[in-house]
Amino acid sequence: MTRMAHPVFIITYLFCSFSFIPPGGTQVPYRFDFNADCRKAYDEIIRLRLNAGKQILEAEKKADPNNLIPWFLDNYIDFFTLFFNEDPGEYQRRKPSADQRLEILKKGDPASPFYLFTRSVIYFQWAAIDIKFGDRWDAAWLFRRSFLAGKENLEKFPGFQPSLMLQGSMQVAAGTIPPGYQWLSSLLGIRGTIDAGMRNLENVLNSNDPEAVIFHEESAFYYLYLKFYILNQREQVFRYVHHQNWDTRNNHLFAYLVANLSLNNQEATVTEEIINHLNRDPGYLDMPLWDMQMGYAMADRLDPQSTVYLERFLSRFRGKFYVKEVLQKISWMYYLQHEPEKAQAARARILVRGNTETDADKQALKEAESGRWPNPILLKARLLDDGGYYAEALRLLEGKQISYFPDPADQLEYNYRTGRIYDDLGRPVEAMAAYREALRLGENRHEYYGARAALQMGYIYEIRGDKKNARILFKKVLDMRSHDYKNALDQKAKAGLERCAEG
Repeated sequence: MTRMAHPVFIITYLFCSFSFIPPGGTQVPYRFDFNADCRKAYDEIIRLRLNAGKQILEAEKKADPNNLIPWFLDNYIDFFTLFFNEDPGEYQRRKPSADQRLEILKKGDPASPFYLFTRSVIYFQWAAIDIKFGDRWDAAWLFRRSFLAGKENLEKFPGFQPSLMLQGSMQVAAGTIPPGYQWLSSLLGIRGTIDAGMRNLENVLNSNDPEAVIFHEESAFYYLYLKFYILNQREQVFRYVHHQNWDTRNNHLFAYLVANLSLNNQEATVTEEIINHLNRDPGYLDMPLWDMQMGYAMADRLDPQSTVYLERFLSRFRGKFYVKEVLQKISWMYYLQHEPEKAQAARARILVRGNTETDADKQALKEAESGRWPNPILLKARLLDDGGYYAEALRLLEGKQISYFPDPADQLEYNYRTGRIYDDLGRPVEAMAAYREALRLGENRHEYYGARAALQMGYIYEIRGDKKNARILFKKVLDMRSHDYKNALDQKAKAGLERCAEG
C-alpha cells in the first residue's frame, strides 16, 4: 500500500497582463532577474515558510516592478498551499491568480530562457492542483502545455538546465503509463522513457551551472520520489538523503519528503522522530498531513493513541484525498482494541466522506461496503510489517498453517503476508515459496495479494539479475484484472518491464 504517494506527483500553469511606465515616459523593459532577494524568497518558500517568502517578494515588486520573477514565485506559494491542504475555499480564491500571472509574465522577453520555463512550471503546478480538486481534464491539458513549453524551451536553449527538471519528471511519468492508457499519452503528445527522464534530472542535480544550482533542491525532490516509486531503488534514495544531510527540523518540505518516504519504506520510527523534532514556529505552512503521517506511523506499531492524531487530521483537513483510507485505519484500530461500536461508526463514515481518486481510498470503500472485517492476526501482522517491525510480525504467524484460516481470502492473505515478511527480513527463498502460493490462490481474485506477490517476485528476480523471469512476472501483474490497487500495481509493473527490457 502506498501512503500518498504521492508523490504522483505535481503540475503547472502561468501568464498575466501588467504594464508599468515610469516617470519621464520611457518604458523600462520587463525582465527575468533571479537576484539574491528572489533566491532568498524561493529558499523560504521551499522550506514552506510561505509568509516570509511572500514578504520578500512583495518588497522586491516595489523595489523593482519590472522584475517578473516575483510573480513567478508567487505561484509556488499557491501551489504548496493548495497541493498539501486541499482547501476548496482557498482553491476558488487563488485559482484566478494563475491567469493573471501568466498575463504578467507574457510581458517578458521571449528571448529569455525563463520566458517559456516559467510558463511550463506554472502549467505543471496547476495541473497537479487541479487533480487534487477533481478537474482531471483541465489537469491533463495543462500537463500537455507544460510538456510542450518545456520541450520548446530546450530546443531554443539546450544549455538551460532548469528546463530539464520538469521535462525529466514528465518523461518518467510518460514512460510508466500502463499499456491500456497509452492512448492518453498519444492524445496529449507526451513522450518519454524512464532512462531519459532520470538522466535529465541527474544532469540538473550534477550541474554547477548557476541557474541549475538555484533549482537543485526542487530537482532533488522530484528525483527522489521517482527513484523511490518508479525505479524501486530505495536504498539509493536513502543513501542520497543521508549524504545530503538535510535539515529536516527547519526545512519542512524536506522533512515531509523524508518522513513520507520513510513511512512507505517501512521505517515508521524514522517518521515519528522527524515529526517529533519539527520546528513548530508558526511561520511554517500549517499542514494537517503531519497528523496523518504520525497517526499512520503509530498505528503501524499498534498504538491505540494513533486514532487521536488521525481524528485530528480529519477535523482540520478540508480535502477529499486520503480521507477514506484514514477512516479505515481508525476503524481497524478500534476493531483491534475490541471496541466494535467505535469501529463500526468509523466504517460508516467511510461511506459518506472523501472520494475514491486513489487506489487506497477505493479499497477502503470496498471493504466498508463488504461488511467484512479483516482477520485480526493478519491485520496486526500487516500493520507491524508496514512499520518495519518484521520480527514481531513474523512471531504472530509462526507455527500457523494455512488450515488455521478457514476463509479463502484469509488463506490468500496469509501466504502473501508470510512471503512479504520473509522478503523484508532478507530471506528470499522462503519469500518466493510463499509468494508462489499467493499467486496461485489469488490470480483470479479481486484482492490485490496475488498481483502484489507477482510484483514482489519480479523484484527478487530483478535483483538476482534474472531479467527474463522478472519480465514474465511483471507482465503477469499487467495481465491480472479487476483487483484492488490495480492502477498503482500496473504502474510499478510497467516501470519494472522498462528497467528489465531486452537489449
